Amino acid sequence: MTTRRHFVQSATALAAIGTLSPLVARAQGLEQVKIINGFPAGGTADATSRRVGEQLRGSAYAKNAAVVENKPGAGGRIACETVKNAAPDGNTLLLTPYSCTAVYPHIYTRLSYDPFKDLMPVSIAAVMHHGLAVGSMVPASVRNVRDYVAWCKANPDKASYGSPAAGSLPHFLGALLSSYTGVPMQHVPYRGSVPGVADMIGGQIASMFTPSGDFLANHKAGKIRMIATSGPARSPFSPEVATFTEQGFPDLMVEEWFGFYAPARTPETIIDNANAAINAALRNPGVISSLGTFGLVAAGSSVRDMDKSQRDAYYRWGPLVKHIGFTGMS
Repeated sequence: MTTRRHFVQSATALAAIGTLSPLVARAQGLEQVKIINGFPAGGTADATSRRVGEQLRGSAYAKNAAVVENKPGAGGRIACETVKNAAPDGNTLLLTPYSCTAVYPHIYTRLSYDPFKDLMPVSIAAVMHHGLAVGSMVPASVRNVRDYVAWCKANPDKASYGSPAAGSLPHFLGALLSSYTGVPMQHVPYRGSVPGVADMIGGQIASMFTPSGDFLANHKAGKIRMIATSGPARSPFSPEVATFTEQGFPDLMVEEWFGFYAPARTPETIIDNANAAINAALRNPGVISSLGTFGLVAAGSSVRDMDKSQRDAYYRWGPLVKHIGFTGMS
């Protein structure tokens, strides 16, 4: 992947963009940018795509607000493959959690895209923590992780947890909890968070691991109970919920991010313009506030920092995936 050269050029490009008049900037922008994500409407990936996409209008990157296209399925892999095959002209971006680019290479021996060769980092968009919540199937007396593990042990026929996709980080957090405690828990994969949360509320599954923002509205409404979050400290969006680390499970501490990617071979000037526009959007108070309602922290980045973070995650999760023993079918 050829991201190294535009690391040096990025600062110069950003400075140059800042000197352009609004009319010149608009004239340079692409007519219509599309943002593709691999998860259903209504979830955190969709929210991030739309909130940022709305703010790209009038930038040196895009004349108009971006159009968002949801391509759910295969844990986000369909969207990644779609963008891999898109023309490298800047008109198509991918918005994906890093599990699709840093974790899936350890899982799928025949992955249809190579994240390090077929996709170019543009910018991190938002940081998220995952959470564990229980629904109507689980008694109200279950208030924390150890309570839930004990309940699963006593009710093996009901011990289940959903996740937004097989091979996602929420899936692996559940698998690690099961492995570390020695208590079997049946994994139920969904096509995104929204249908899994609905099933948990309805009592079809006992619990769910997913980005904590996808729990917030129902947690605050009392329809579910969030009993842990995965960050290094309590989430500012649910400070009443203790972290896994606080509850004695430090290996379940993880922060994941959503990031924007472009097809490989996209020109450096377009990558730089997209990075500048996305970072400007993520500094907008309205975007920061809106993402916060989904439990997301707006967090732009340089191309270099995103690339490093992806590689760090790749090397961290390799041994953990091997420990879990999960292998994808394709």
